[in-house]
Amino acid sequence: MSVVMVTGSAGLIGSEAVEFYVRRGFDVAGIDNNMRRYFFGAEGSTLWNRRRLEALYGAKYRHFETDIRDREGINRIFAHYSDNLSLIIHTAAQPSHDWAAREPLTDFGVNAAGTLNLLEAMRKYSPGAVFVYLSTNKVYGDRPNGLPLVELATRWEIDPSHPYREGIPEDMPVDQCLHSLFGASKLAADLMVQEYGRYFHLKTCCLRGGVLSGARQSGVPLHGFVNYLLKCVAAGIPYTIFGYKGKQVRDVISSSDVIAAIHAFYENPKAGGEVYNLGGGRSSNISVLEAIELAQEITGRKLETHYQENHRTGDHIWYISDMKKFIRHFPQWKITKNVQMIMEEIWENNKKRWR
Repeated sequence: MSVVMVTGSAGLIGSEAVEFYVRRGFDVAGIDNNMRRYFFGAEGSTLWNRRRLEALYGAKYRHFETDIRDREGINRIFAHYSDNLSLIIHTAAQPSHDWAAREPLTDFGVNAAGTLNLLEAMRKYSPGAVFVYLSTNKVYGDRPNGLPLVELATRWEIDPSHPYREGIPEDMPVDQCLHSLFGASKLAADLMVQEYGRYFHLKTCCLRGGVLSGARQSGVPLHGFVNYLLKCVAAGIPYTIFGYKGKQVRDVISSSDVIAAIHAFYENPKAGGEVYNLGGGRSSNISVLEAIELAQEITGRKLETHYQENHRTGDHIWYISDMKKFIRHFPQWKITKNVQMIMEEIWENNKKRWR
């Protein structure tokens, strides 16, 4: 088995996965129909990244412009590769809270039904492969907002006496709270990935990501927080802060550290249906206010900001991932880049293009 399949292959994590596995001698099949352009307009398009991958890797990278909602199209791709598929990395998604409410059927079709199409095709044609799903911490809904939080000068923090002081673990409940439609569709897919692992004994896992960030993300107002923030500074675009006084906290993980986590699972897959929280944890997290200050420091430029009192529906006030479970299962893996390093890398790689 020598083929890796990557859905959302022209996106941030997808393209990083393509490069990682081509360099290790695999052939890579990429599935990406540039739905980000439909979701977010021209600035969200990933066509530039697809062309870059095709130019760099030639025959080692084969691109399929197939919609994951197209069951027959997905089945044809899986039938073509069949037992040669060793790993499926599923990153394709509708990724925005706000956008999901505009077209709930599209959101659920892509996030939930599209994932089911991939799982069923794997079960039918490539049952020996490993399946890694890029889920999200939004599967926990707004449950984290009920934690005892303390307001500090630039951020919210959890009460230091609380058991979750090092971060939110996988045992946080996922139901009877507000998710947003995006959170609900991602949770439906997350549960299906777990069930295909457990019920059909397939090697599947869900990585419930925090803020996944890196230089090749097409950041937009509704998705790609850190990348879009730096883009605003570079281009002189006003940045809108949505609620919580700008003190809401996110943990930020580099795309390269995400790929390293995927590879760790691929090399030693656990029992089917495992779930892991994956983010920057205590070593790499930041509030919106702190990110604005750091972006100005890195770029040497001032950013115009506007504050909107109403927060985004289902948004987290404080979210830091507890990754003890993943590290216990894969002790060779570690965070290699903190949020400042990630932001500096994004700036250095994009400043000429954004100006």
